[in-house]
Amino acid sequence: MSLYPVKARLTACLAVGAVVSFGILVPTAAQAAEATKPAPVVEIVRGDVMNYAVNVTRANNGQTKKVERAVVAAGGHVIASYPQIGVVIAQSDNTLFREGLAGQQGVESVGATRTAPVAPTDPTYGIVEPVATTDSLQRRAAVTKDEGVEGHREVVPDPSESLQWDMAAIGADQAHQITDGDKKVLVAVLDSGIEATHPDLAANVDQSKSAGCLSGVADGSYESWQPTTSSHGTHVAGTIAAARNGVGIAGVAPAVRVSAVKVVSDDGFIYPEAAICGFMFAEASGADITNNSYYIDPWQFWCDSDPDQRAVKTAVDRAVQYTQQKGVLNVAAAGNSAMDLANKVEDDSSPNDTVPVVRPIDAGCTDIPAELDGVVTVSSTTSTGALSSFSNYGLGVIDIAAPGSAILSTVLNGGYGTSSGTSMASPHVAGVAALLQSTHRRATGSQLADLLYAQANDVACPAGVTACAGTPADNGYFGAGLVDALEAVQR
Repeated sequence: MSLYPVKARLTACLAVGAVVSFGILVPTAAQAAEATKPAPVVEIVRGDVMNYAVNVTRANNGQTKKVERAVVAAGGHVIASYPQIGVVIAQSDNTLFREGLAGQQGVESVGATRTAPVAPTDPTYGIVEPVATTDSLQRRAAVTKDEGVEGHREVVPDPSESLQWDMAAIGADQAHQITDGDKKVLVAVLDSGIEATHPDLAANVDQSKSAGCLSGVADGSYESWQPTTSSHGTHVAGTIAAARNGVGIAGVAPAVRVSAVKVVSDDGFIYPEAAICGFMFAEASGADITNNSYYIDPWQFWCDSDPDQRAVKTAVDRAVQYTQQKGVLNVAAAGNSAMDLANKVEDDSSPNDTVPVVRPIDAGCTDIPAELDGVVTVSSTTSTGALSSFSNYGLGVIDIAAPGSAILSTVLNGGYGTSSGTSMASPHVAGVAALLQSTHRRATGSQLADLLYAQANDVACPAGVTACAGTPADNGYFGAGLVDALEAVQR
């Protein structure tokens, strides 16, 4: 269970012999033949069904198609293909699939996405047609006009707002005197799904932007993104955007939209193929911000020293970096192992889909997506402002802090419940980022991150705690400090 419940010129680029006609690169006959010839056949030995992330040497349609053919020739089939990042998700029962495919032209690396075989009941099992999951989706037109914010207004509290200590701690209750956020802003919740009929969420869940990704391919049907076994995603969504409607509670940004991007299986696993699909779908469907309150299974830390883990980490990172280049802000929970992420030594909980082993880990081992470049990594605080006992920490890893202990929010069956974890801290930051996006409509994701850090309230390390390290403006427990919703909406 990996949820967290308790970061030249044109001529120089042309191939020899190619010609340019009206600005279009025209391949020679030899190049055209090379692009269409079948991939070499490799040895096939049938065994367990496994899923793989295949990284293409160059992110373009031609190279990706070539690798897709190589997948088939190696005894596999394509689950999903992302030419824009050069990643193919494949499935095969060939025990020599990785070794055979790794030597093919256009293939940079290949890695199994899990250690347990793919069961016949798994949503990815037996998908046989390659699907470019985002090619047909159109990103909404960029907003170029600053819409401004509302002036001071009278706010009638929702019935249980007085129990939300977390909102007062980050100034959200005061921020709501100015604005509840802009309906144009969309936060994608990559999680276990969102109960779209919940009375505090129904108005803000954008069903047209929601999808299930458990099969590795985005499925926009209503059933695909509804929660089945877990309230986790519904709880996260409530913290971000529970509506101000006279019912229950209010989220950090009660007027913004959220989308449900389901990446968590009924067994509680978030496998790489689902997470990659989630990131790519979120960007393609127009999300401004994603919230990621999980780590990707089956490894708590994906290590460069292992070829499978290194290849999968590369594939996930390509998806994350692509979304960020497109202007999305990705926010992630730091994790609940009370571990110094800047000084990793040992992991005894991975792989969690088979039998965990005790293994040494180091700086080359990464919690993904939390430790990927550009991701806003969030630690958790208590109602007294201390670091939550379960929260991971680490100088240079933690970017910002938010409340995560005993957080009241929405749960399944139209209810409300209290949960603790960095999973609960991360959506506070995503909500404040949504307020920032509401008041800074031209800001890109990286600019939103800078604003988050600039407006956070510095929190000094506890006296005598050497593990915290750093200065009040940037330390290993709280990063840039406690997120501030009020400052986010002030000019």
